[in-house]
Amino acid sequence: MDSLTISDYEFRQYQKLLYDIAGIHLSPAKKALVCGRLARRLGQHGLTSYGDYFRLLTDKRETGELQHALDLLTTNETYFFREPGHFDFLRNNILASHRPTQTFRVWSAACSSGEEPYSIAMVLADRLGSGPWEVLGSDISRRVLEKARLGHYPIERAKHIPREHLTRYCLKGIGSQEGTFLIDNRLKSRMRFMQINLNESLPKLGEFDAIFLRNVLIYFDQTVKRRVVARLIQTLKPGGHFIIGHAETLNGVDETLEPVAPTIYRKP
Repeated sequence: MDSLTISDYEFRQYQKLLYDIAGIHLSPAKKALVCGRLARRLGQHGLTSYGDYFRLLTDKRETGELQHALDLLTTNETYFFREPGHFDFLRNNILASHRPTQTFRVWSAACSSGEEPYSIAMVLADRLGSGPWEVLGSDISRRVLEKARLGHYPIERAKHIPREHLTRYCLKGIGSQEGTFLIDNRLKSRMRFMQINLNESLPKLGEFDAIFLRNVLIYFDQTVKRRVVARLIQTLKPGGHFIIGHAETLNGVDETLEPVAPTIYRKP
């Protein structure tokens, strides 16, 4: 299947499908990515063109296959304590002024396989201990959410976790699980994972003290960026913080949040 190529017309079909569903814009440079990630699915269905697979995806009876394709096309790189300055700010600035009588809630709004929300949870556990706090992780991909709920990772994924957190909140695999580690149940019990499409109306989630929307906006055009950010801000408490990736900006996207540090904003 690797020798199959996708025509410009077929690629435009996938571009429109992904944009309509998830708001994600695939640049022409992503043609190879589409081919690489979907080629095996064509083979499994005995199909000989990307056009045939597209017709399968748009068959209303094949919602499961459509979800599978979305999982393949929307999964992005993540790792524990990525962009560590954000976690330092959470620990030293945001949590320093938190009143422990209130439940501190954080939303990791594109959590992939769980590394970001578990990193957040380690910081909260370290600073708030047994006090009231919780973390929501959401993603459009069911496949990565299943991995996130398990909290079970290859040991090489632990290299960015501070040693004190690794000792306190992670369990090293032994026997048949050697070479892996598992997030401790004390953290997992504070976590909730949900499938959420940021390009659609949000379910009732309550309000959050902080929202991490990192390395997601780069996949949206300006129209979708404004719509998604406005939607998420409605769930942010007054005084809450909104954190985006270092390659991103809210310039021209939102005028209501106040910048307090590079890529960190506060709701008045």
